[in-house]
Amino acid sequence: MTIRLDDEVKERLDHLADATHRSKSFLAAEAIRAYVETNEWQIGEVRAALKEADAEDFASDKEVAAVARKWKVNAD
Repeated sequence: MTIRLDDEVKERLDHLADATHRSKSFLAAEAIRAYVETNEWQIGEVRAALKEADAEDFASDKEVAAVARKWKVNAD
């Protein structure tokens, strides 16, 4: 795989690699891994929420009010 970086990002990656004593390839692989994990999680959460919505599995007015009261108390 080959990726293109703009000059600023490449320079920043160079500095980070030097500072951490890691290769640029290692840092790039770690960044891609974290990106993939985060996006997989987000997509899973969105799909689960859509499934709940399709099943009309919503919080009741009483449950929503209870959460609102909790946050109001904690905000003071």
